[in-house]
Amino acid sequence: MKKIFLILFGIFYATTVTVFNSYAVESSMVSKSQEHKDNEKTYKMSAMDAVKVAGKLVAMGDFDHAQQLLFQMPKTDSLPVEIERWYLLAQIEQKKGNIDEAIKIYRKILDDQPDLVKIRYELALCYMMKHQWYRADYHLRLAMAGQDIPDGVKQQMMYYRYIARQNKNWNVWFNVGAAPDTNVNQATGGKECIVNEWGEFCRYLPEPERVIGTNLSLGGNYEFKLTEKNWRWKSDAMIYTNVYNKHDYDDLYLSASTGPRYIWDKGDVWLAGVVNRRWYGWDRYNWAYGAKLDTNYDFTRKLSAGLSLRTMENKYDEYGEYMDGQSYSLNPHIAYSFGASKYIVLRGGVNRETAKMDAYANWGYNTSLGFGSELMYGFNVYVEPYFSWLKYDGDKWVVKNNAFQKVKERDFLQRYSISLSNSKLEVWGFVPTLTFAYTQKDSNIHSREYKKWTTEFTFQQRF
Repeated sequence: MKKIFLILFGIFYATTVTVFNSYAVESSMVSKSQEHKDNEKTYKMSAMDAVKVAGKLVAMGDFDHAQQLLFQMPKTDSLPVEIERWYLLAQIEQKKGNIDEAIKIYRKILDDQPDLVKIRYELALCYMMKHQWYRADYHLRLAMAGQDIPDGVKQQMMYYRYIARQNKNWNVWFNVGAAPDTNVNQATGGKECIVNEWGEFCRYLPEPERVIGTNLSLGGNYEFKLTEKNWRWKSDAMIYTNVYNKHDYDDLYLSASTGPRYIWDKGDVWLAGVVNRRWYGWDRYNWAYGAKLDTNYDFTRKLSAGLSLRTMENKYDEYGEYMDGQSYSLNPHIAYSFGASKYIVLRGGVNRETAKMDAYANWGYNTSLGFGSELMYGFNVYVEPYFSWLKYDGDKWVVKNNAFQKVKERDFLQRYSISLSNSKLEVWGFVPTLTFAYTQKDSNIHSREYKKWTTEFTFQQRF
């Protein structure tokens, strides 16, 4: 009986909307004072009532009448009411099994209101239904950081993250774009001189070279289930290349790894063998093989951390007698989400590279702090300052203070980058992204110093 009453009320409401609107317009032509304000208030309350009735119809499974009511309800300036209307429309599509349509609506809401936990959570569930586990995990992680989430919902979110982590079976990514560079050869320019008893002798250092090019990265991974719950075998491969109008600086890099991965409710660990190959200027440059250990752990619903360990044997095609050796790296990271749309990532690293000549062996340290946010109107921004220090073991003969000297190189590099994108410009699942970066390297060897600007315009997979 209650359902029949709601249906009749919805039909009656929809049929009287037009008459009510005509009356409101006519009244506004007669009087634009208090009477108009009263009508406007009734207008807003009517939209709210329509949403309430539609919500009850959706709960009872009467999707057709609920949808009709939501489409015919009057427009409103009340943002919460308008969001609830679109949410109910998405719920109808989701419950009908039209997951792609539901995803479009949820995305439309988040593009303008990225902090809505409920919407992001429902979007994650839709991606799980589509078996798009990486996207589901991304939105679940942000949704879990929202405020005022009931304990029962928190437990559900954590369980669904575990399910998503268990079922990450494959993922493919593809980025392509333009890559202008103001100093591709990392040169400082100018000249250096030596002075001795025969006079002053100078040479001109290479000048910075500007190039225009394109970059391409293509990669993917696949996980084969060894057991139903915990054990997987994960393999991945990646190709990255920069092709410039000056082909002496073209770069091509290939990488592949494979090994077992263990998953539990709050984290995972992956042990894999790794092989890399690089060409520079289309000449063979180096290759490497070794192993890595990657692990991640969720401390709270907002805080997670990870650690990557790697050991590699490096072989150089033309400079092996000087540079062949081993490299070891330890790279931790910590991620914290402030809410459903803002997060920071703190990264660090310690690297050790040995070589046949001490002048090429070094210790390296690096750190960065990235801040990302999904903004209104579909905009996304990511800002990251990065710093690294490099200390070499042995001396090098260099020109310094107008004379040849033995110097142990010490370098400091700083890089500042900002990436901007807009989800509303999505094309076939990819979003155009613009990245600006400034890099400056300071060194106790003048010829090793440089400054440069880079700009990248790429299409990146949307999450």
